Amino acid sequence: MASNPSLVMRILSASVAVSNRASNIIRNVLTKGDLGIVEKGKNDLQTEADRSAQRCIVASLHKQFPNVAIFGEEQLDPQETIPKDFIELNFDEEVLKHTCPEYLKDTKDEDVVIWVDPLDGTAEFTQGFLDHVTVLIGISVKGNAVAGVVHQPWFNFEKPGLPLGRCIWGVIGLGAFGFERETPPSNKVIVTTSRSHSDRMVTEAVEACNPDEVVRVGGAGHKVLLLIEGKVHAYVFASKGCKKWDTCAPEAILHAVGGTLTDFHGIRMNYSADVQRKNTGGVLATVADHGKFLGCIPEHIRDAMDKSSPAPELDFKGIVVCGGADLEKAKQNNGQVSAAKNPSPEENAESKSSSDKVPNDVNTKL
Repeated sequence: MASNPSLVMRILSASVAVSNRASNIIRNVLTKGDLGIVEKGKNDLQTEADRSAQRCIVASLHKQFPNVAIFGEEQLDPQETIPKDFIELNFDEEVLKHTCPEYLKDTKDEDVVIWVDPLDGTAEFTQGFLDHVTVLIGISVKGNAVAGVVHQPWFNFEKPGLPLGRCIWGVIGLGAFGFERETPPSNKVIVTTSRSHSDRMVTEAVEACNPDEVVRVGGAGHKVLLLIEGKVHAYVFASKGCKKWDTCAPEAILHAVGGTLTDFHGIRMNYSADVQRKNTGGVLATVADHGKFLGCIPEHIRDAMDKSSPAPELDFKGIVVCGGADLEKAKQNNGQVSAAKNPSPEENAESKSSSDKVPNDVNTKL
């Protein structure tokens, strides 16, 4: 364990531990068979798994960090008694072995907001697409997504004999852990987008990127995992329906490996406590060539998306954070994306600090 672990590393360590418990709760709800489905709005479902997982995560983190702001997706009764077996007060020791990046060492309680999506991909959960489901816990500091946890409760569920579930976590300036990274195909463009929240504008934005293949899956967390694993080149979602708890954790992990997540105006989003919850500027995430994909988006679609409140300036102390692509330059290039170019080792070295590198051939499993 690192001596005197910082606040951010302790929150991250606790988040990894509680994500494991929340995933067990989610699996148990499915096993019992009573999902307790509630329709919150059009194409917006909530189940007992969502509710129970949020009770577990928020109550556990609040007990450990009572002065840190925590926002969860589900609206629950704050006076409700939380079952004792929902409380997880342990820390993940593997996380605490790592040294906190310098820019986060002096973080105070009031600097931090935790964004929780207890079950991302609820529609897919109710339909049996279990590999789409994730638990998301994002950590922002002074409005910037800096660390996150994405837990897949049913990873390997179709592979008997292998461990069920996995936890991916990351910190900008430290890297990301818990997965194997591959190089995206260089001879074609693969784009992922929503499976259950699609419309004409979503489809048109995807088609404008001239993809050779479109992967439609559920959950923002799952889509960004496809990116960081090298299975797709871009995540394109021209909708105002995504929310801060959907993107905070995935954005932090994607940026930790040198990728980029912005709105459709090239703005890296603000995760402060007082921002609006919806990402009304749309979501564009890439592992490379962000400006080219950004330039592919038709002007009328970009105009239909709001400009996001930008992430406040944060001194990353020499760590280069990808994001805030040059939109005007992208327009001048007409957003040409024939096959998304994988950065060379030299380009990788220029685009991120040495402490933030996760080489394509490195096994980053815990």
